Amino acid sequence: DASHELRNPLAAIRGYAELTRHEQSELPEDTAHALNRIESESDRMSALVEDLLLLARLDSQPTLALQPTDVTQIVLNAVDDARVAGADHRWELDLPEEALLAQADPHRLHQVVTNLLANARVHTPPGTIVVTSLRREGDQVVIRVADNGPGVPPEIHDTVFERFTRAEASRVRHTGGSSTGLGLAIVAAVVAAHGGTVALESVPGSTTFAIRIPAA
Repeated sequence: DASHELRNPLAAIRGYAELTRHEQSELPEDTAHALNRIESESDRMSALVEDLLLLARLDSQPTLALQPTDVTQIVLNAVDDARVAGADHRWELDLPEEALLAQADPHRLHQVVTNLLANARVHTPPGTIVVTSLRREGDQVVIRVADNGPGVPPEIHDTVFERFTRAEASRVRHTGGSSTGLGLAIVAAVVAAHGGTVALESVPGSTTFAIRIPAA
């Protein structure tokens, strides 16, 4: 309820800041900077509110629009987006020759892959290689996102999928952008709602997130 009520005032703050910045062509430099920061922080807060609302919905009624879904296309689209957002990383694909179908909600599954790629981008330095692979293993479709970055600190391995867990040690934020601390929690919640599982394997120089969901 609180998250829902925050949506409108946050939108108003963002809108008024943008309107003021565009209508005043000769704003003092410090004022223009302040307005830019207001917009940026209101965007970050709005993203947090939307993430909290999604988690609340999944907690109370984890219903998804499940249908036979082309996972190959979802992975291709998500990696294309990641290349634009993180041009200083190397984004590689390892896909089977045939398209793979899963019983999934296309929008939510895309969000899962996007969150995993964003996690790799935000928490690894420029030049990191991120490989997204797709396989069918038995009656499951498996998506893996692997990178050769610094690794997830051992002390948070057991809590990395919990809400607001942050890596403050070796796997720190190296690039721009905002993080709500909810990206991996959303991954875990959405995958669980699909009847799937998510796992992490990480040592310095090698981190792999793997999600498994039922094949169509």
